[in-house]
Amino acid sequence: MTSTASSTDTRKDLAPHERRPSWQGRLRRFGHRPVAAGPARDAGLAGRLVPPYAQPGPRLWAALGLPQRLGDRLARWAGWGGPLLVTLLAGVLRFWHLGSPKAVIFDETYYAKDAWALVHRGFEVNWDKNANDLILSTGGHVPVPHDAAYVVHPPVGKYVIGLGELMFGFDPFGWRFMTALLGTLSVLLLCRIGRRLFRSTFLGCVAGALMAVDGLHFVMSRTSLLDGVLMFFVVAAFGCLLIDRDRSRARLAAALPVDADGQLRPDAYVAETARLGWRPWRWAAGLLLGLAAGTKWNGLYILAAFCVMAVLWDAGARRVAGAHRPYLAALKRDTGITFLATVPVALAVYLLSWLGWILSPADGTGGYFRDWAATEGRGGNWTFLPDWLRSLWHYEHEVYEFHVGLSSPHTYMSNPWSWIVDGRPVSYFYESPSPGTDGCPVDAGDKCAREVLALGTPMLWWAACAALVYVLWRWFFRRDWRAGAIACGVAAGYLPWFLYQERTIFFFYAVVFVPFLCLAVAMLIGALLGPPGAGDTRRVAGATGAGVLVLLIAWNFIYFWPLYTGTAIPIEDWRARMWLDTWV
Repeated sequence: MTSTASSTDTRKDLAPHERRPSWQGRLRRFGHRPVAAGPARDAGLAGRLVPPYAQPGPRLWAALGLPQRLGDRLARWAGWGGPLLVTLLAGVLRFWHLGSPKAVIFDETYYAKDAWALVHRGFEVNWDKNANDLILSTGGHVPVPHDAAYVVHPPVGKYVIGLGELMFGFDPFGWRFMTALLGTLSVLLLCRIGRRLFRSTFLGCVAGALMAVDGLHFVMSRTSLLDGVLMFFVVAAFGCLLIDRDRSRARLAAALPVDADGQLRPDAYVAETARLGWRPWRWAAGLLLGLAAGTKWNGLYILAAFCVMAVLWDAGARRVAGAHRPYLAALKRDTGITFLATVPVALAVYLLSWLGWILSPADGTGGYFRDWAATEGRGGNWTFLPDWLRSLWHYEHEVYEFHVGLSSPHTYMSNPWSWIVDGRPVSYFYESPSPGTDGCPVDAGDKCAREVLALGTPMLWWAACAALVYVLWRWFFRRDWRAGAIACGVAAGYLPWFLYQERTIFFFYAVVFVPFLCLAVAMLIGALLGPPGAGDTRRVAGATGAGVLVLLIAWNFIYFWPLYTGTAIPIEDWRARMWLDTWV
């Protein structure tokens, strides 16, 4: 027992606020968190490998006036019930008047018609200049041309759009159906991903709800462009890798020895030699990443980033399990299966997506460049390869040259530096109806504005800027793998565009990393709410701040609703919503 007289603290006569902080205290200002040593640390090994999900405490059910048994049952249902409710909201918003505007807006002029040609011909074709008007006036009952067209994006996303056209017709609702469906399902995926990532159903639903009310995600879900399809495959692949991470760590935990107290103990031999099986969820991720690359080529950057992330996760698991050389162990035991499950699978899926083009005639009546190997490409050192493969390689080379050299100016092109702050949205559709026409109020006085603007909900995106700073701090100083995963998702979808700043690129490409921005904001909201052991005052203050932020984002989405849906509003109301000069 220590008394004051025998204390070695020479600062005992100073007031608490006058004492100099310890070196640990000073480090904590920069995010340092001391690691518990000895048995206290080892006792949590199972929890560190496979963390449990947070469960509502009895105080919540008591505050709601619910018995404990009913509360426990609701908690079990909430894992799926909460995400499904958020998804229902997202679906209602996205499918409401999906066929409006009844027009071919922005790049739908390419992808809607390319999709229709693909599902009927197996390759894209050249359409007549007045095809859009003819399609709209006849309800899509137009003949499909035979003349092959030169296109610069792989076919997967267009096949997806074409599936909706086959089911519901060659009209605006039909060609927007699948993007709306995938946009809705991506909200469900993000709720479940957030729940697994944060071990919190509440924060998972917050992340999904934020994406449900993001303007860019909303507009892309209601437009037949490829980037929304790409976003879905990327989110789904990330979710598969998360499931694989949990299952592989559970398998590793099952292989570790247990001491006399029933606690897991680290074991260097087991940690460095344990095999984690064929890992079917990693193969599923490879398939989805192949579909992503088969939609747009920037999916290849995401494939590479996710592969590196998965290997680092494996090394981290083996280090926690007791490996002395975790990176070498991961290199020996996990990198091979990671490569096989992703790169060859993605490549096979990509090639398979070109099957319609491959099977088209090679006599000049098939897909564009399908006859290249038999005509211009005869001879050379690669004639032992099949003609279709050489022709496809030539096609891909020409597409690459097009992409890297694309610098034609466009009204709505933007630099990626401006994306994160909503600097230059893209106008997909604009009309100026007169009072009494196309939804313009009779008493509007002047003409109305009717626009579909691909603009991220400003409050959400500006909050995401702060959230990204927090995520990077959390990853760098706390080594929080969840923050690292979110940062990886943002970086994989965002940073590659800085290599092409002179190229003609657009803000709506950013939709691919919108889910990770929402996860970042959800993580920030979790920090605002406070740690599990926080006091009531801290909890109330945090809940108030988080609630205000979420309500501001929801209000912001409602405020810009007319600009997302093409609803006619008086021109003065439209001008009031042009918060930045660059939005016009």
